[in-house]
Amino acid sequence: MAIDYHNLRNWKFEDRIDRYTARDCMIYALGLGYGSDPIDENELRYVHEEQTAVVPTFLATIGAPNGWAADPATGIDWLKILHGEHRMTFHAPMAAHGAVRSTTRVSRVVDKGAGKGALVVTIREITDAETGKPLATVEHVSFCRADGGFGQGDEAPEALPGTPERVPDQVVLLSTLPQQALLYRLNGDLNPVHVLPHMARTAGFDRPILHGLCTYGMAARALLQIYAPTAPERLTGIAARFSSPVFPGESLRTEVWRDGSRLQFRVLAHERDKVVLSNGVASLAQ
Repeated sequence: MAIDYHNLRNWKFEDRIDRYTARDCMIYALGLGYGSDPIDENELRYVHEEQTAVVPTFLATIGAPNGWAADPATGIDWLKILHGEHRMTFHAPMAAHGAVRSTTRVSRVVDKGAGKGALVVTIREITDAETGKPLATVEHVSFCRADGGFGQGDEAPEALPGTPERVPDQVVLLSTLPQQALLYRLNGDLNPVHVLPHMARTAGFDRPILHGLCTYGMAARALLQIYAPTAPERLTGIAARFSSPVFPGESLRTEVWRDGSRLQFRVLAHERDKVVLSNGVASLAQ
């Protein structure tokens, strides 16, 4: 079944309300490797129940519509879908416990041509469920490898910036644990490709891979470590393209270029010198 542009563009999502606690925030932070230095008080703030600090990208794990692209009515070959890009804008700091409302819509369906795939972009607006205060906007770009050529579509989203050619201003090296995917999946992404070797092989990998959004969250961790170790609310936006998988146990090298409040970055699997997140851009509040 091919993509029907109008059907997909007008796909109906039910609003979601999700409750979370400091424990959920701490599990997310542990999944990003926070607390690896037991005497680093800046990091311990994220993994302790008193005045828990919240990594802003925690909102990537709450309220996303589960498995909607697998519905045959979408026309998407969901077995060949990839998470292409992830873009987040933060409108206000998060409390360490509360409830959020997520409202999702399809904002773009882009036909790249027969044999070239399609892009499906969803936008999720996240608000405080009690007050209606905007918390974040999440733009999820899916690359549907097998679904191009349906003949009608929207313009592609504005391209993320390329990597600067000069030497980076800052470099951060963070380790991942061999069992990091097992920790990160406790946030709700139970895709077996991240835990079962035979499923990873079916997907074309010789062993389970790390969640892309874990790598994305670790990029946010690296940026906060450099520029806002005690004030995560200063991170007001982060976006990147998923370029290659990470294998748990590898080290991640985040290279950063700063221009005022604008940061550009990329993340490499350090031991392989392989770019895994590209075209990264983030913003800082002063």
